[in-house]
Amino acid sequence: MNSTQQKIDEQILATVRRYWGYSELRPLQEQAIRAGIEQRDSLVVMPTGGGKSLCYEVPPALALRTDVVISPLISLMKDQVDGLRECGYPAAALYSGMSPNDLRRAEEQVLGGRCRLVFVAPERLLTPRFLEFVDHLNVRAFAVDEAHCISHWGHDFRPEYRRVAELKDRFPRASVHAYTATATERVRAD
Repeated sequence: MNSTQQKIDEQILATVRRYWGYSELRPLQEQAIRAGIEQRDSLVVMPTGGGKSLCYEVPPALALRTDVVISPLISLMKDQVDGLRECGYPAAALYSGMSPNDLRRAEEQVLGGRCRLVFVAPERLLTPRFLEFVDHLNVRAFAVDEAHCISHWGHDFRPEYRRVAELKDRFPRASVHAYTATATERVRAD
């Protein structure tokens, strides 16, 4: 291991200790975190409770950037953001049902560089207004949480999931990462 890799490993562990209190990573987390740091597209399949979220939470904290997480459920977004804020990690969620004032405040925090992650549903992600918003953020990575939804829901129920691939055209310098615990061979290929 060269000195640069060792320094990155130390920074990863320092970030994990700072926000979550862990002194080591679980199997596969290091590789997934490195893919995020190095901005290499990835598909991360880990069991439920295996620490997938940490894999997309660490890279923007290390790089001091804002990344976007595509999440299927408002309740899941709210739980994740609440948990992150409890740890002192700066995150926000933008979703339907927010009051105009709360939405404006959250957008101002994100635009002001005060959030490392912003959580959105695929329906919001692909609106012209949100895409323009993301243009101002210099986003370097998009994480698709519960990525099996692309295959399970994207064909009929939530067609916006099928359009997530458009991010590669719109934001060619950003990487895309898919995280799931449910990935049959068909889902992985999809």
